[in-house]
Amino acid sequence: MGYILGLSFDFHDSAAALVKDGVVVAAGIEERFSRIKHDASFPRKAIEFCFHTAGVSAADIEAVAYYEVPMLKFDRILWSCENAGQRNPDYLDRTVASWLRYRKFEIADRIFEELGIAKEKISYVGHHISHMSAAFFCSGFDAATIVTMDGVGEYETTSWGVGNGTTIQKLGSAALPNSIGLFYSALTAFLGFEVNEGEYKVMGMAAFGEPTYYDILRPMFRLEEGGGFLIDTNYFEFLTPKDIPYTDALVELLGQPRDPKQHFATLEEDLPTGITGQEADAILAASKCYADIAASVQKVTEDLIFHVVDSAVRATGIKEVCLAGGVALNSLANGRLIRERGYSLYIHPAAGDSGSAIGAALWRACQGVGKRRSAPLTSPYLGTRCPRDEEIDQAISDSGFELHGTFSPDQLPLEVARLLAEGNVIGWFQGNAEWGPRALGNRSILADPTRADMKKIVNERIKFREPFRPFAPAVLIEEVYKYFECPELRDRTSPEYFMLAVHQVLPAFRAVLPAITHADGTARLQVVDATSNLVFYNLLKAFKALRGVGVLMNTSYNLKGEPIVDTPTDALRTFSYSGLDYVVLNNRIVSKDFSL
Repeated sequence: MGYILGLSFDFHDSAAALVKDGVVVAAGIEERFSRIKHDASFPRKAIEFCFHTAGVSAADIEAVAYYEVPMLKFDRILWSCENAGQRNPDYLDRTVASWLRYRKFEIADRIFEELGIAKEKISYVGHHISHMSAAFFCSGFDAATIVTMDGVGEYETTSWGVGNGTTIQKLGSAALPNSIGLFYSALTAFLGFEVNEGEYKVMGMAAFGEPTYYDILRPMFRLEEGGGFLIDTNYFEFLTPKDIPYTDALVELLGQPRDPKQHFATLEEDLPTGITGQEADAILAASKCYADIAASVQKVTEDLIFHVVDSAVRATGIKEVCLAGGVALNSLANGRLIRERGYSLYIHPAAGDSGSAIGAALWRACQGVGKRRSAPLTSPYLGTRCPRDEEIDQAISDSGFELHGTFSPDQLPLEVARLLAEGNVIGWFQGNAEWGPRALGNRSILADPTRADMKKIVNERIKFREPFRPFAPAVLIEEVYKYFECPELRDRTSPEYFMLAVHQVLPAFRAVLPAITHADGTARLQVVDATSNLVFYNLLKAFKALRGVGVLMNTSYNLKGEPIVDTPTDALRTFSYSGLDYVVLNNRIVSKDFSL
């Protein structure tokens, strides 16, 4: 089959992907183009990007695959209202109004109107099958156990099965209201963070606490033989949520929810300047309490993940495991599955709903005549291409910033490494944009990991975000075992290449690499080799020659609440708003000085 367009939209993180003969040609997330965080709208710009990359038009598309089944999803909404009693009597009216307003009943009509593609070419793929397909068909495994865990698809919240060649067989599932993802999101809201955005903040906060609430939270779940589980719905509102997804019963159990504006500090040195005495004591005590809740939520979630994955592996007998769905982004659990169970994990770099655009397209490619299995997805750099030099020069000229210099491929890593070693924080813009939520050395902010003050500098002066948030290390492949308790890497499909697994920093190097060592001694590492990203690899080598460590502190090139930068103009705008010292655009380095 020729070109297949995969689409995900109308909930969050809209995306488009183009597949030809089983190969992913291009993939883009709408928020990168629209600059609207978690943009849920029809992915017009992402589609345009995919078409432009492949040099095709809508007329060349043989099939369109949408990532879920709308009417089945609406059937679940009706079922939820019927089973929720009168807890939120206006929920159905509000939901129907939203579906009518945004034409969620008319997916095929909207695709036809936008693209002119005949409706008979458009098919719907089950939400969890889309997730499973994104993971398994990109994994490179001939056969694998597949587990999807998220908030909810149509009805399913967790499903498991087996992949073999071009087939996927679902073996079991859990359905609403029993949801690992919704449990984690409910406690994310309780801890003062935005649902579908702040879950990774809970992981970061967990490192500052102890799981002292584990014995309170764990009894909310009953594990079932075969991988299923049941949740105590007295504490949660997952069927017809209005404002918050938990009930007063949870508040009675855990105390008052955290105010999103509340300061967080578990050590006196992390307190805001000028706060002392009783106010300081109150902040420290409250922060410790919420950190303990976060640690307990993480521990319970890991129990549930282990239960589902272990049960699925027992059912299939296959220790090659593909994880999908938003819960698969829980890098703490992923690291434990690798180290403690010895599973060979593959996690699609965009494990959430955006990745389902690829999954839906690959599922369609594996159906019927001419079906063909995808090649392993070993590179996450599927997004916007780095512009031509003249476009970069125009963006620099329009910005008014000073060109620090233009460098040859041999000179560039040496100059950037020198600037980093001097304590500068640098915006790094190279090559194709990353696919998924992680910046992996093409749209990154970089700093010296050996400087303890870099955590505070980047969080406060550059990212404008919470002080407890950790930073990831990018590490040379030849150095990874020197610094980290990392099992042997399988190949470039290993989660460590996509920054999707947390491992311990070896004790001897925690003081050497303070900026990337989290409060619990861990780090979410990205392994870099010459094949995965040559330009980034050469920078790491140059930095090692200067500072003696083949590691850089790496975080996404964006400010709090914004999508990762996509173009040189985005990069320079973010540069102007933040405390970044330099930005590197391809082979050009721009400073904070303004040209006359």
